[in-house]
Amino acid sequence: MRDRDARRRAGRGVAAGLLLLAISGSLGCWEQVSMDWFPQMKRQMAIQPFELNTFVGKGQGLTPPEGTVPVGGPELDVALLGMLEQEVIPNPMPMSLASLKRGEVLYGRYCVICHGPNGEGDGPLAGPPYGNGPLVGVLAIGGPNGIAKALTDGHIYTTISLGRVRMPGYKRIPPRQRWDLINYIRDMNAHGGRP
Repeated sequence: MRDRDARRRAGRGVAAGLLLLAISGSLGCWEQVSMDWFPQMKRQMAIQPFELNTFVGKGQGLTPPEGTVPVGGPELDVALLGMLEQEVIPNPMPMSLASLKRGEVLYGRYCVICHGPNGEGDGPLAGPPYGNGPLVGVLAIGGPNGIAKALTDGHIYTTISLGRVRMPGYKRIPPRQRWDLINYIRDMNAHGGRP
């Protein structure tokens, strides 16, 4: 009889322990039991992937607050400017040795392939009149036939940003680095050209 009572007590203890474990384990999911108890972030507007956005026009929606500045600073969107406004964009990057070094690296990375090492339009991809490659009409931006001397910094910046005619746009180059590239092109032309 004693063994029987001992087993019952042990069974009750195990059952009480399991019940206590089940109750304490379920407390981690308390917020899913009732929306009335501390709903936290369950009532916010959210969009799931590929779900139709029904929040457009309802308050702020998904737009950033007014006056928000992008991480890299405010970038001038030259596509919204007219041709004359693009021409007069001033170069905010002073010409310095550091700027020229950065510009030289960028020129070697993005421009040499078409414009050549001295900007004479004789890069490996440049075709006639200056090169032997497949792209006909690559313009010289340096040397005696260079057109950069006749262009403003704003014009060159816009060309790098958006591209013109056969030249693609290089928006992947951050705006400040585009100005370094312009400084290097100016230095390549012995500071010739219009500011």
